[in-house]
Amino acid sequence: MKVVRHALLVSSMVLAGCASSGSSTSASESHWYNPLSYHWSALNPLGWFGGSLEVTEQGVAGLTSTTAMSEEAINKALNGDYKLRQGMRTQNGQVVDFWQALDGDNVKLVINGTTSVERIEVQDADAKAADGSKIGDLFSEKFSKAFNNCKMASGLDAHDVECRAPGSQHIFFVYSGEWHGPEGLMPSDDTLKSWKISKIVWQR
Repeated sequence: MKVVRHALLVSSMVLAGCASSGSSTSASESHWYNPLSYHWSALNPLGWFGGSLEVTEQGVAGLTSTTAMSEEAINKALNGDYKLRQGMRTQNGQVVDFWQALDGDNVKLVINGTTSVERIEVQDADAKAADGSKIGDLFSEKFSKAFNNCKMASGLDAHDVECRAPGSQHIFFVYSGEWHGPEGLMPSDDTLKSWKISKIVWQR
């Protein structure tokens, strides 16, 4: 048993070293206020095998509006299934904190809030909303028109469209697609028909 524990510890140290070096910076990260940092408590090899995520009216997995915006609380709510990475970015002229939950190098969740969780952006292709909707679903599968259902997204997704899930108070779908019209103008319903869900969002 001592040998197994030693092997797991060595594996964690090697992975932590990889996480802190050689990572590439995407275009969306260029505006971040500070470098992102990995947290050792989330590098537990025994917690890397979780089930698929579900977005409900209450939240995502164990994350809810009462979850504190701390590493310990978020890690506990996610059962230690993800590596956690913290950062800051500018949004609407203000500096905001956020957490990312990663599976390997892939961002699965972006968690926003001040003292507690306020918004969760789900980017995991295996995740589903309570009604069965998933990333990649067409706009036309849920909506016939944007009016009274959708608005232009904000922040990093300003070129996308955000629509409230039918019958929901807290679940939204972010749709992405080709659009060559003026920035800030809602695409036509005919254009939106072929747009697809790129994120599922829970909003407090």
